Amino acid sequence: MLMTQSTALFVLAGLFEIGGGYLIWQWWRNGSHWSVGLLGAVILILYGIVPTYQPSHFGRVYAAYGGWFIVLSILWGWLVDHVEPDRFDVLGAMVCLMGVAVMMYWPR
Repeated sequence: MLMTQSTALFVLAGLFEIGGGYLIWQWWRNGSHWSVGLLGAVILILYGIVPTYQPSHFGRVYAAYGGWFIVLSILWGWLVDHVEPDRFDVLGAMVCLMGVAVMMYWPR
């Protein structure tokens, strides 16, 4: 699988997990309509399916996905909740993506 396809799957999974979790948060914590929570649950199910298309085994995929989750969570906070990341957030995110690159894409 090409690295670009794998990266796209990680990003899609992250958007589904963060987006689904965000909708459930809005329903449970902020009093949104129950249908918002239901939509969040459906999106979280899709999140569970997307990583199965990665070329590696479960443990490696989910460990590497953790790095992407960190980066995407920082971006979500910045773009949706308007909390700007500081330089240490950016540095930490870069370190996480370097770990992803080693785990998923380094030649074995």
